[in-house]
Amino acid sequence: MKKVLVTGAAGFIGSHLSDALLARGDRVIGVDCFDSFYDPAVKRRNVKEACANDRFRLHEVDITDEAAINRVFEQERPDVAVHLAARAGVRPSLEDPNLYHRVNIIGSQHILDACRAYPVSHLVFASSSSVYGGIKETPFRETMACDRPVSPYAATKRMNELMAHVAHHVYGLKVTLLRFFTVYGPRQRPEMAIHMFTRLLHEGKPIPMFGDGSARRDYTYIDDILDGLLKSVDTPFGYEIFNLGESHTTSLRELIDLLGDTFGMPVPVRELPFPPSDMETTFADIGKARDMLGYNPSVLMREGLARFAKWYRSVQP
Repeated sequence: MKKVLVTGAAGFIGSHLSDALLARGDRVIGVDCFDSFYDPAVKRRNVKEACANDRFRLHEVDITDEAAINRVFEQERPDVAVHLAARAGVRPSLEDPNLYHRVNIIGSQHILDACRAYPVSHLVFASSSSVYGGIKETPFRETMACDRPVSPYAATKRMNELMAHVAHHVYGLKVTLLRFFTVYGPRQRPEMAIHMFTRLLHEGKPIPMFGDGSARRDYTYIDDILDGLLKSVDTPFGYEIFNLGESHTTSLRELIDLLGDTFGMPVPVRELPFPPSDMETTFADIGKARDMLGYNPSVLMREGLARFAKWYRSVQP
């Protein structure tokens, strides 16, 4: 049994990870500040079941509060830390890059420092496919030079990877970084495409289609992301970066049509210009994760959307 500290524990991925760790018998120390990026009541619902488990303890702490983070680590002394907390979203980062810097860079430095001051066996750290930026060659490989981000959010996540390398190289902290590729499924954040499109569909409003609908994403179902996360919790490395994707791509137009098929509803579309902060394609080469982690994604889009639809209907009033 491990004691695992999870930041962002009430969020989409963090709440699923907390549940999975508890289900296998681990103790979980959750950290979340319940900020207003989206309705905090949604996050409290996410973590409600975990909070009823006596092997789960929740600290309502902001990662930008260095003293509070240190108190949590000092009190709890986790074996492993998983850092998922971040200010998310590519397009919102254009509006307030300073906020993204403060949370994602300064807040993450507090986590790195606490992992050294109150030693953990290793840190699992969430990165993002957005770090690949304007790279045209696909599929994306971890060895590619990620030096041309196209949004403030992407820049902060690449900076996280560099910060973690310094922590490993200078201080010996073991860090595994996971580049998530467009995660979806039950509890997905409400502003993310699949959730937002579904809500608009049920409200009878047009779905925004940016560009001509040809932009492609490597959509990754939450259960497959959990597979990679749990294996990373159990397998310390010195310093490694892994892509966690499905290694299949779906165009925006295909996604919109699949949603219409899944819900059996017509899909009105509103065409909009393609944002300069968006990537034309994300596509993960997952060979390294397969070889070193035993990562084996298996949920393709049609099945994943059916599972998402079942959850969406279950939480509607």
